[in-house]
Amino acid sequence: MKVLVTGAGGFVARNLIATLGERSDIDVLPFTRDDDEAVLRRHAGQADFVFHLAGVNRPKNIEEFTAGNTDLTQLLCDALEGLGRQIPVLYTSSTQALADNPYGASKRTAEEVLQAFSARQGAPIHLFRLPNVFGKWARPNYNSAVATFCHNITRDLPIQINDPEANINLVYIDDVVARFIQIMDGHAAGTPFIDVAPVYSITVGALAEQLQAFRDSRLTLTIDTVGTGLTRALYSTYVSYLPPESFAYEVPKHGDLRGVFVEMLKTRDSGQFSFFTANPGATRGGHYHHSKTEKFLVIKGRARFRFRQIVDGSYHELETSGETPVIVETVPGWTHDITNIGDDEMVVMLWANEIFDRARPDTFACPV
Repeated sequence: MKVLVTGAGGFVARNLIATLGERSDIDVLPFTRDDDEAVLRRHAGQADFVFHLAGVNRPKNIEEFTAGNTDLTQLLCDALEGLGRQIPVLYTSSTQALADNPYGASKRTAEEVLQAFSARQGAPIHLFRLPNVFGKWARPNYNSAVATFCHNITRDLPIQINDPEANINLVYIDDVVARFIQIMDGHAAGTPFIDVAPVYSITVGALAEQLQAFRDSRLTLTIDTVGTGLTRALYSTYVSYLPPESFAYEVPKHGDLRGVFVEMLKTRDSGQFSFFTANPGATRGGHYHHSKTEKFLVIKGRARFRFRQIVDGSYHELETSGETPVIVETVPGWTHDITNIGDDEMVVMLWANEIFDRARPDTFACPV
């Protein structure tokens, strides 16, 4: 399947082309603003599907709106007309198409050009009036607050907020691309106007606070709930703007004669992750918890775990090693310790179901 993508150098197109490139059944025919009309006509003659993503939204003069949005769309339709094939066209319009401004008018007219083309040719058209799209590779300091904020905050540059209570509607680039490909694969809606879901709504002030919290998490080691929804999408976007020299960061290390202890990550609702080492013969632990639970995984060396129930004195002992991954859980009401019984340094991963609270540590010294 040959797929023409106009505006191939743009933010949305770059993400789309990257995803299309993961499929062996797709041959992408790119068209950029540096190509001449002959390239567009040649690609149109070969295409089985068209993603018309090219457009102008920040021109040097108003006339460029018409040339880059309406006229280019007409040129595309002229190239597709008369080929004897009903070639579907997916067009990225804008929510501004309903607004009374030059940009919106040019996008609305482009929609009308495509609708007229479809009526003449019988070719399916799919019109997306997209709100603000955000994600990796969007151009900062252009027309995306998310991109600009991410770029500046990851570089410790100031951001400008005129109205923190102003609301913006956002769609994530991965959701946009997934919907586009769904349409290309034949899962089209009945109307030419198609939406992308979910649409997220957030104030400019809340957006800035969230992105700044991502930055600060490297100091606090506490990460937000980045596994779902808008927070997940914003975190992925934020990280994509990190300059290479900021890909890594140090975390505090605490050491004594037994070895070292390092906290890696704390979550707001799912505990924290850390690791520790133990020198040969060293023992760690010797305490119990009332509610806190932990999971230990020895990834290097040999360990002996000992447990004693603090009321009835019941005793249990087990050994694990890095050669066989075994999770050992601590149980409330059982004091426990871990000893390195090998000849080399032992390394152990640790998860606790709650962040350590110095005011209420729920950790009580008690020899096994």
